[in-house]
Amino acid sequence: MGKKEIYPIVLGIFILGLMRGPALGSEPIRIGYLQSDIHQLACWVALEKGFYKKQGVDVKLAGIFRAGPEEMSAFAAGALDMGYVGEAPATTAVANGMARVRILAQVNTEGSAIVVREKANIKTMNDLRGKRVAVPGHSTVQDFLLRKAMAKWNIPMNEINITVLKPPEMINALRTKQIDAFIAWEPYPAKAQTMGVGRVLLYSRDIWKNHPCCVLVADQRFLASRPAEARRMVAAHVEATDFIDNNPEEAGRIAVKYTGMDPESVRLAMQNVNYTYQLSIEGEKEYVRFLVGLKYIHVKDIDAFTRNFICQDILKELVKK
Repeated sequence: MGKKEIYPIVLGIFILGLMRGPALGSEPIRIGYLQSDIHQLACWVALEKGFYKKQGVDVKLAGIFRAGPEEMSAFAAGALDMGYVGEAPATTAVANGMARVRILAQVNTEGSAIVVREKANIKTMNDLRGKRVAVPGHSTVQDFLLRKAMAKWNIPMNEINITVLKPPEMINALRTKQIDAFIAWEPYPAKAQTMGVGRVLLYSRDIWKNHPCCVLVADQRFLASRPAEARRMVAAHVEATDFIDNNPEEAGRIAVKYTGMDPESVRLAMQNVNYTYQLSIEGEKEYVRFLVGLKYIHVKDIDAFTRNFICQDILKELVKK
């Protein structure tokens, strides 16, 4: 076969590869998410329903993390390309120069709760004065919400003993009276209730209604070198989020599989989470202002930081009004 016959064949194979997805031999997209975090259900749905494959992207699960700061450390080490993570730890990591990621889509709003021991005489936020309250980590969304609640109820920072525990450890710590309360993402608040160990003192919507929580982020180097694949990942996320809204029972079964929790706890948890891909620009600015106030980060121009941190272009292109 001569060169004139070979060239059209090679060209056709190349074009077909572009149409179907990434070129043969390209590296899989390394993603991460938080352990049993029902906020990040869209990721599990996309994996289970084949939405990533439908978009022509090869996805590799590169890490399941116990808290947001751990996942951001993985980004800093170059171990992840994209991930589902809390907006507050992502903001903190970027503002402090620890990691270089950008937000591409929202994942959820609300979905956390302050849980106290079932029989404890704790009825209001003021009853937490002098008590030990667990958060998943400093600079997490839940740490932010607890401190925001303390400010809202005029409780000085030194009047609540804040300790760090990973959510899988919180329910047992509450049951054995190692802590008096915890704040965590769903489904841990729901599980504490169905086990009869704890009751909800405040839902996060009571602290900050419609607050943004988890986000889909991409490493800046990955985003710059493989923008088409990043766009396809966002497209899969959008489809998965719409699937959750339209098929809550099947989405719930997927959540049961990935969390290992019982259906009753999962159903209760899902009632406390708003699944959405629509970005919250003003919500991010609120995070930045509060984190600056806590001296977790130092940002001089909040508007400029938010513009650089949140990439709106991909979602605007995919979800045209």
